[in-house]
Amino acid sequence: MTTNAPRPEVLRYTAFSDSPDGGNPAGVVLDATALDDSDMLAIAADLGYSESAFLTPPPQGLGGQEGRAYTIRYFSPKAEVPFCGHATVATAIALAERTGPGELLFATRAGTVPVEVTEENGTVTATLTSVEPHIEEIAQADLAEALAALGWPATDLDPAFPPRIAFAGARHLVLAAATRARLADLAYDFERLEALMHRLDLTTVQLVWRASATVFHVRDPFPVGGVVEDPATGAAAAAFGAYARELRLVPEDAVLTLHQGEDLGRPGELTVTLRTGDSRIRVSGTGTGIS
Repeated sequence: MTTNAPRPEVLRYTAFSDSPDGGNPAGVVLDATALDDSDMLAIAADLGYSESAFLTPPPQGLGGQEGRAYTIRYFSPKAEVPFCGHATVATAIALAERTGPGELLFATRAGTVPVEVTEENGTVTATLTSVEPHIEEIAQADLAEALAALGWPATDLDPAFPPRIAFAGARHLVLAAATRARLADLAYDFERLEALMHRLDLTTVQLVWRASATVFHVRDPFPVGGVVEDPATGAAAAAFGAYARELRLVPEDAVLTLHQGEDLGRPGELTVTLRTGDSRIRVSGTGTGIS
């Protein structure tokens, strides 16, 4: 951004809640054409949210409707990340308020992500469709290091949910707590977990507890982004959906509800939809502007 160029408008939206006091806040810049990487990182760091999103024109051949397709980039206060679910939802809702609900198409570093925005009785909901997901095993030494950084004994894990690294646009280590109390008690070694996550190229650690067949409570430490915990994590929700389906912990066709942010005082709700015959994961949530 040149010295004399005006600073673009930076919007503030929360995703996965219809209250400004819930969900996960994100910065949204609808026209970032005048910004370079350092400008985007500086804006994200100044906001201090777990991620902020920046829109520029779409790449050649992306497709989508005229005026409803974009390149989108995501920055945490520390670095760029390949994909961010909550900032995608926040951006889609910000766009819908200006151009109406409908289909959007985003070119991300992780791949093409379509988003459908709907409105019903004044409530706006955005549903993103992930890139092709996959899961992989984690080495026992790396798992032991993750548990040590978290301060979790191995006996605090739910044996029905084997630890895995899951990807649906970004990589997340999925660990399941045996009890809600274990999930609620989160006090970890920030630098130790950050070092492991950088080595394994992880965006968050997705900590989950199963409340019922299709309802989960989740938390996401995010030291690599410069924040202790992400209040609502759409990318991790997509990765978890792929994980749960591949390991047959839920039906191939299912709707999962993830509660996140309660332990931070910012409750949010993420809906994860799995469809038979489609390996991609859909993550839905509401959102609203923050004054």
